[in-house]
Amino acid sequence: VQLQASGGGLVQAGGSLSLSCAASGRTFSPFYMAWFRQAPGKEREFLGALNWGDRVTDYADSMKGRLTISRDNAKTRMYLQMNSLKSEDTAVYYCAARMDSYADWRAARNYDYWGKGTQVTVSS
Repeated sequence: VQLQASGGGLVQAGGSLSLSCAASGRTFSPFYMAWFRQAPGKEREFLGALNWGDRVTDYADSMKGRLTISRDNAKTRMYLQMNSLKSEDTAVYYCAARMDSYADWRAARNYDYWGKGTQVTVSS
């Protein structure tokens, strides 16, 4: 399984961000996919997760109202849409996939596959 995040770059404060995560592999059927981010000197932070089957989402409290995670009908791409960007949103954004449902989906350690990450820089 390979994950590739794209769509990062320089974004103005107050603007919006759209990222995409492309999944490839022989039989890609995760239970959850999620977005995380990591700012310099900080731990990897959970942003939100998507149940790959029924599309139910779970967002970090800090992201509620600003973040939308979705996937395409072909189940090959996951999307992130974030609004009202702030300088604090500057980070490397990662997509991740996990193949089971038996542990906390908010914990980075429980994910099996990771994309390489895409840098997002918010300018004020």
